[in-house]
Amino acid sequence: MTVFLWVLAVAMMAIGVAGTILPALPGPTLVFAGIALAAWIDDFARISWWVVAAAGILAALSWIVDLAAGAAGAKRVGASPWAIAGAAIGTVAGVFTGFVGLLFLPLAGAAIGEYLAKRDVLVAGKAGVATWLGLLVGTALKVAIVFAMLGLFAGSLIFN
Repeated sequence: MTVFLWVLAVAMMAIGVAGTILPALPGPTLVFAGIALAAWIDDFARISWWVVAAAGILAALSWIVDLAAGAAGAKRVGASPWAIAGAAIGTVAGVFTGFVGLLFLPLAGAAIGEYLAKRDVLVAGKAGVATWLGLLVGTALKVAIVFAMLGLFAGSLIFN
């Protein structure tokens, strides 16, 4: 049973890493759950409660980054909420169209949303690029946070 639980914990972390980039999966949350499960498996002997707490704080921080990143890019150029909604729809659509779609459909969605709001192609293009760049920066920050969580986990396993 212990082997099964360890496999489950590692699988949750691996799926969580993928979910950090793919919007359909709650990446940092899955990584945190995998760390918490691994800590519980051996009664917090190697992975202490403070490592689990730190991973939880980092997971919460990733949610904040995720919510703020696209909005920050859009706000920088005065984009409307339609641009942000369009970027979100484009991101979800990108999941079903492969890597290129995942990379560029948020840009297209933000531009289309802004065009629907203001009927100006230049403004829509600026809003699309700014929202897209915000989402990319947010994803990069989330990846860094997830790798920090995994570093805490690995450090606990190796040095305890």
